[in-house]
Amino acid sequence: MNRPNQGMDNKLFGTDGLRGRVNAYPMTPDVVMRLALSAGLHFRNGSRRHKVLIGKDTRRSGYIYEYALSSGFCAAGMDVFLTGPLPTPAISFLTRDMRADVGVVISASHNPACDNGIKFFDHMGFKLPDAVEAEIAARVEGYAQDWRLPDPDHVGRAFKLEDSPGRYNVFLKNSIPLDVNFEGLKIVLDCAHGAAYRVTPQVFEELGAKVIKIGVDPDGSNINQRVGSLFPQQVARMVAEAEADIGIALDGDADRVIVADEKGRILDGDQIMAICALDLLERGALPGNLLVATVMSNMALEVFMKDHGGRLLRTPVGDRYVVEAMRAQGAVFGGEQSGHLIFLNHSTTGDGTLAALQLMKIMVRKGKPLSELATLLSPFPQKLVNVPVARKVPFSEAPAIETAVKDAEATLSGRGRVLLRYSGTESLARVMVEAQDAALVESLCDSLAEVVAKALA
Repeated sequence: MNRPNQGMDNKLFGTDGLRGRVNAYPMTPDVVMRLALSAGLHFRNGSRRHKVLIGKDTRRSGYIYEYALSSGFCAAGMDVFLTGPLPTPAISFLTRDMRADVGVVISASHNPACDNGIKFFDHMGFKLPDAVEAEIAARVEGYAQDWRLPDPDHVGRAFKLEDSPGRYNVFLKNSIPLDVNFEGLKIVLDCAHGAAYRVTPQVFEELGAKVIKIGVDPDGSNINQRVGSLFPQQVARMVAEAEADIGIALDGDADRVIVADEKGRILDGDQIMAICALDLLERGALPGNLLVATVMSNMALEVFMKDHGGRLLRTPVGDRYVVEAMRAQGAVFGGEQSGHLIFLNHSTTGDGTLAALQLMKIMVRKGKPLSELATLLSPFPQKLVNVPVARKVPFSEAPAIETAVKDAEATLSGRGRVLLRYSGTESLARVMVEAQDAALVESLCDSLAEVVAKALA
């Protein structure tokens, strides 16, 4: 049984940066300002001018943290460049493109508007490793006292970066070869009232597609509200009604994507990965024939890769762990079932718009509808239950859970999987069971969830 417990021992950072309810610890202005001070001191190197890029999604609370971060970074001696609302992967790209020392995104991704979060990118556009996050967190939480703040003549300044959407637009279009265009394709695009509401529709329209837009009217509080990648049913329904070729549903910060085929059937990240991985295999563009995914990806994806001469490497949950493994193994493609897809030849983090573009490129080049491509992978029945918990302890230290898991695995007899893990951002234990027998999956998952709920109440 896999039991990744990353994020449990770090009070400040979870699996994807800092995240929580607005104006409650750790998402308070004072903590966020100290976070910027600490990060600024970490990334400052020598006496030259240093740059930090700060972007956000469309939450009203973004203004709180934009100014708190700016204050902290300027006090640490770094010049701040503010992009306004822009997808998380855009900040990753622009951090590299502008030769900035660090990039910061203010977003709680797919969470509701009452939450917000902070995540960092290094100068190469990669998310920070655990060790660096721990060092930054230690100073914020008072474990380190060496602030080394600059004198008044060396504090930073803040600027508005006006052309950031245009730069990202060009980057995305350059990922599509000149011999490919989307003329004649009709798409339904759901931007979740989030960070991609302006730039992503423009990209698809400029590449020739007819775009039916939803989720493009943010008001500061409607981000992810029954729209986006967590609620793809609306896109699926509209695709069927409009006789569109594909439906694309992004999340609030546009780093993940879920799609619907022209018949209104929903495809998750595993199914998209199968399509894209096979295309790369056929073109000899998948080094080591290796696809990197997390422990949450369906067993069918592992079987699929093996059947096509490839292999699947699993990592803990979190796209940054996927990226770390990709870099270590020399892989170029990986992702998560949730829709984080990383094309390392183009981007250093998950990018929902980029992934949708690559999928549509395959549709155009193969001349096949998405429903035909989607038949490549038939996922095994899988059930995931989120169990509220009062405490997070290693599952192996809860005898009742350990016994229940062993019994479930004995029942499966190697024909399925059991996975228990904690959420890195919420007080939840995630219980997942997967096998070819749907009824068995249902009963085992429900009974395990009940045991976990009692043991960790």
